[in-house]
Amino acid sequence: MNGSIEACTFVIFGSTGNLSRIKLMPALYHLEASGKLPGNCRILATGRRPWDRERWLQEVRGMLSEEIKAGVDGEVLARFEKHLDYFEGDISDSNMYERLADHIDQQPDVSSNVAFYLSIRPAEFGIVTENLSRTGLLNEESGWRRVVIEKPFGYDLESATALQLRLTRHLDEAQIYRIDHYLGKETVRNVLVFRFANVMLEPLWNRNYIDHVQITHSEQRGVGSRAPYYDGAGALRDMIQSHLLQLLTLVAMEPPVSMESESLRDEKVKVLKSVRPIPPSAVHSQAFRAQYGPGKIGGQKVKGYLDEDGVPSDSVTETYAALKLHIDNWRWRGVPFYLRTGKRMTESVSSIMIRFRQPPTQFFRDTQIKQMDRNWLVLGIQPCECLRIQLTAKQPGLEMDTHQVNLDAGFRSQNDIYSDAYEGLLLDIMQGDRSLFLRYDEVEYAWRIVDPILRVWSVERDFITSYPAGSWGPDESRRLFEREIDKWRHNLEVE
Repeated sequence: MNGSIEACTFVIFGSTGNLSRIKLMPALYHLEASGKLPGNCRILATGRRPWDRERWLQEVRGMLSEEIKAGVDGEVLARFEKHLDYFEGDISDSNMYERLADHIDQQPDVSSNVAFYLSIRPAEFGIVTENLSRTGLLNEESGWRRVVIEKPFGYDLESATALQLRLTRHLDEAQIYRIDHYLGKETVRNVLVFRFANVMLEPLWNRNYIDHVQITHSEQRGVGSRAPYYDGAGALRDMIQSHLLQLLTLVAMEPPVSMESESLRDEKVKVLKSVRPIPPSAVHSQAFRAQYGPGKIGGQKVKGYLDEDGVPSDSVTETYAALKLHIDNWRWRGVPFYLRTGKRMTESVSSIMIRFRQPPTQFFRDTQIKQMDRNWLVLGIQPCECLRIQLTAKQPGLEMDTHQVNLDAGFRSQNDIYSDAYEGLLLDIMQGDRSLFLRYDEVEYAWRIVDPILRVWSVERDFITSYPAGSWGPDESRRLFEREIDKWRHNLEVE
């Protein structure tokens, strides 16, 4: 799955933006701290600001001091700064790219491999790629060239297709690294190991034993400064189309032939192709949307979505979205997958909850056990990285009664070194490992799943259900479940 780490020049477009500040620079620093950053690796920041290298170093020191909670190590920082450089240029200026090419060529002591990280608006992906190609910066005669793009990969299927056509005029698919930081999280990577390295689980991983699957991503925070973007996107596009459908593929996929990237991604695409299409007439029974209103988070009053800065007063953009999906293949036929995401929820948590079928209770007919609880398998992704299996055990005492107990296989002990998702993904870029990056057909089939829902919602602009900030979302979303006894599970602990 992993190749050797090859040194490269990371050219970061949008290096002064929020992503660079919060994720990229701290991740690259941590790679240096762990000895993973090759000596001749260079990190070239580009920006419109009239800075020189020393001014950029000051900026990076400020970024790291804000984001690295354990404190910046002076010795590591000194080593890290040797990799850093700054190039002034406006990405809308076509002449900038010739100067950039000259600047890269004038550094003979660094690697000839180049990764272009486009931490910019999606609308700018095409123009930057075209200019890089025009000036020969994507030519691979002297080393590999890779282009990293962040989501969103389009606004819908049509725009995703248009973006793909524009990118592939200048890049091979193998050069495009569509990054989904969710897939770099340690627990998400561990899903693959958990599923395929434990032979005792595979016989249970199917419709005969699993009742349903819940995949949740909830956030306490609201839209904040992202309101202009978010109001045009909404929760379904922002989270479900990308992150949660990717988690679904990892849970539902067949064992790949190998952990080589194309084999892995082939199986993920098969899952997305097998998701039963949702016709317009079924959208209301399989999808639910809502918007947060005023409420309390941590005892503090917070505004409703319509009162947030930059949100139109008549917006019906969803901040909560939930789906029920069916996968029409041999393994999962008849097993519903429930996906939900929301802002201003009770807690910030990401999890995969797998509920097993009801055991036959005939054996206990003459005891006090009237209704046997079903078993759960819980995968906590954030903030608690855990793997828990909830089993039924006898209650201590003379009576034949039961209670729920957890088998807890925590992924991380107190002494483990924490690594952010971006650290692993940046290493994957240098290694050429595309396993956890999205291939275009993954993007395409994910859009095919949500597009019919988006089309129906786009014309229903008279009303949207609301839920109070600080809650677990609207009670009405329970109607997605097929049985009265089923409900959303919020808790990673024994229930």
